[in-house]
Amino acid sequence: MTKADQRVRVVIDAMGGDYAPGEIVKGAVAAAEKDDIEVILVGLTDSVEAELAKYNISRLPVHYVNADDFIKEEEHPALAVRRKPNSSIVIATKMVKAGEADGLLGATATGSLVTSAMQFLGMVDGIERPVIGGVLSSVAPKTAIFDLGVNVDCKPRHLLTFAIIGSVYARIFLNVANPTIALLNIGREEDKGNQLVREAYHLLQKSGLNFIGNVEGNGILGGQANVVVCDAFVGNAILKFGESGAKVISNYLTSKVSKYPIIGHLLKGKVNNLMASLSLLDIIAGGLIWGVDGIVFKIHGHSRAPDVARKIAQVKMAVEGDVVNCLKSELTTIRKKLNL
Repeated sequence: MTKADQRVRVVIDAMGGDYAPGEIVKGAVAAAEKDDIEVILVGLTDSVEAELAKYNISRLPVHYVNADDFIKEEEHPALAVRRKPNSSIVIATKMVKAGEADGLLGATATGSLVTSAMQFLGMVDGIERPVIGGVLSSVAPKTAIFDLGVNVDCKPRHLLTFAIIGSVYARIFLNVANPTIALLNIGREEDKGNQLVREAYHLLQKSGLNFIGNVEGNGILGGQANVVVCDAFVGNAILKFGESGAKVISNYLTSKVSKYPIIGHLLKGKVNNLMASLSLLDIIAGGLIWGVDGIVFKIHGHSRAPDVARKIAQVKMAVEGDVVNCLKSELTTIRKKLNL
């Protein structure tokens, strides 16, 4: 965490993503200008300099660090991180470890980003594997799901960890002082579900978290809890279903409206705008990699400059919220309470 009179420093892998380095640099410059964030771009000097030359950055806190190489999407993450010590993502991660940056953002391939973070930053004590999650839709802006894509085969203690992470997330990112926690299940009764969720239920009951019991799938968008906990097998299926939902419905409505020219003219563009407003929020487009001992954010590889700028602002929010230390403190308290 930086001192109050200092800018938050965000280091960015300028070579990661489908539109790197152009859109990455453009978004970084916009964030530095609008949100008063110091950005450090790591990448091939010639490429980064060529993009920076398009903007007047003489009075902006924008810097760059040379990297001799970068990791491509198709490369094996673990091997690439080991074989390319001077790649942009490795250098950027090491800068966070060395205290030269407060947080990291990468549109880098997820495997390479997570591998680099785990190798050079390590994991928070009590968390075995990285976790991702967040808000699914603007329909329920105060409801997040954890885990959405990493931990498939879970034990009850893992679901407890997701609940702790979700609680910290909701307090810092959703401004909910005492977030409610629920287990995703096939029924509201305590004895419902498989052995995993039944055992996790009792752990959560004793955790001291604001646990309200089970919630069914139809309660997610109804906002019945601030944090919904499930393993990633279920969570990722929900995420992918949600991602496709708005697009499918939009196409369906558009095809129906097209049969009525007058109505189609009146509603032109409005269907797509409505569906976009109901779709996944930006925080799901790429979020904090929870569990690593440092602030590391992933953003989609196809992100454009506005997405990059918004995500940099979220990195700043995470730094100022001191999310890693908040998570450590919460974990310590609950593990002592449960003798874990």
